[in-house]
Amino acid sequence: LGRPGPAAGCVRGERPGWAAGPGAEPRRIGLGLPNRLRFFRQSVAGLAARLQRQFLVRAWGCAGPCGRAVFLAFGLGLGLIEEKQAESRRAVSACQEIQAIFTQKSKPGPDPLDTRRWQGFRLEEYLIGQSIGKGCSAAVYEATMPALPQNLEVTKSTGSLPGRGPGTSAPGEEQEQALGAPAFPLAIKMMWNISAGSSSEAILNTMSQELVPASRVALAGEYGAVTYRKSKRGPKQLAPHPNIIRVLRAFTSSVPLLPGALVDYPDVLPPRLHPEGLGHGRTLFLVMKNYPCTLRQYLRANTPSPRLATMMMLQLLEGVDHLVQQGIAHRDLKSDNILVELDPDGCPWLVIADFGCCLADESIGLQLPFSSWYVDRGGNGCLMAPEVSTARPGPRAVIDYSKADAWAVGAIAYEIFGLVNPFYSQGKAHLESRSYQEAQLPALPESVPPDVRQLVRALLQREASKRPSARVAANVLHLSLWGEQILALKNLKLDKMVGWLLQQSAATLLANRLTEKCCVETKMKMLFLANLECETLCQAALLLCSWRAAL
Repeated sequence: LGRPGPAAGCVRGERPGWAAGPGAEPRRIGLGLPNRLRFFRQSVAGLAARLQRQFLVRAWGCAGPCGRAVFLAFGLGLGLIEEKQAESRRAVSACQEIQAIFTQKSKPGPDPLDTRRWQGFRLEEYLIGQSIGKGCSAAVYEATMPALPQNLEVTKSTGSLPGRGPGTSAPGEEQEQALGAPAFPLAIKMMWNISAGSSSEAILNTMSQELVPASRVALAGEYGAVTYRKSKRGPKQLAPHPNIIRVLRAFTSSVPLLPGALVDYPDVLPPRLHPEGLGHGRTLFLVMKNYPCTLRQYLRANTPSPRLATMMMLQLLEGVDHLVQQGIAHRDLKSDNILVELDPDGCPWLVIADFGCCLADESIGLQLPFSSWYVDRGGNGCLMAPEVSTARPGPRAVIDYSKADAWAVGAIAYEIFGLVNPFYSQGKAHLESRSYQEAQLPALPESVPPDVRQLVRALLQREASKRPSARVAANVLHLSLWGEQILALKNLKLDKMVGWLLQQSAATLLANRLTEKCCVETKMKMLFLANLECETLCQAALLLCSWRAAL
């Protein structure tokens, strides 16, 4: 290459800002160029175009064949980079448009109390049935409201029926129950109040985590709404998601003597109901939809096929991803805290419930300062992620919960696929989250798809940095279930991926319109498309391709 020439202005016919001549080295002059021109010259497109033009000059000048070849390769390479960037921009734009369409389509449907917007905030309005279950902090009972429509379709067609009392029934109500509609479509959760005091404000503040999945209407009743919303450091309010429970009503009331109370939980009753009781006279009540069973109960009575079990695991990952996107960690995931209902085809739909141990602080997000052992790290120590169970307190110690719930889903996957959870098992097979090694993890059955087996092991990596996020993990299962045609391509390009996404979008919209009740597969595809992100989708595809190449 030629030596730099003296700094001089541009002559007529010469490119501004660069020295002329076939063998001259380009040199910068004119530093006062406008910003837009400087930006263009520093961009990839501008550099590629400049090198290609310089190649034409050098091709007719005195540069040797080797130099010409290097400049040609470099210029063409930068041109390919610009083409790849344009392809990436097209893919990102397409994903955003698809996501916007399905975000509107995936909005939650009406809840059973939509027709009773200003009712349901007093315990006396409910007819309470038998006990559904109890945990370490609450008891749950089946419930209904007199004249409450038994399903959403009847609610839409008949509207509210005023003037009906507890002993009357509307025309057609007996027919609804004969068709299998639940007599008690609601569930009431009565919290046990040992130390929260008896004022509504104190109860709502102490039990505020239970209110994270509450709807906007849930706290609009007589008790607590004003005091709760005035709290400056209250918990986050979780946006609705089909795989997460919704609290329809929340209110405080005097503790009643419900069926089985004196046998199941006498110690937490107030002294007026049980002389040896330690509870306060007032507590928090949460009204939710009544689900037929928990995941543990479902798995005791059913053995889902590998494909159905994969979709069940996928639903949990979708719910966990929604929590992470909202800056919330559940911290108590287990099969007892996951509710199940069946679609018309008998396929299970999973819902994450019980947020009493969640981390939902606006000020810290998913990064919990761990200054002492008194800091609450969450419930269920058996399914506590390694980064949580091995944390040590200190002045600057912080626990990152961004992938902790995804780890718990990996552990629950063993139960879903028919095995004993290794973190619950007894004897030599028992593993502890704070000390296990990946090599000790038991193998899933051969009937489980290889992609799913690889994903479960990836979710149970000890180091959180090596673990896929819940969004990437969910995309892995989506692609494994429905994207075989795109994964089979030897040279997977973004344009091909966008074409497949458009096909999936059209097919999903058509399936949603043709069926009266959306099946589980269609719901999952709609969730996938509503949460579509080009970057995480590409990460999932690369993970799958690398796993398959290693087999």
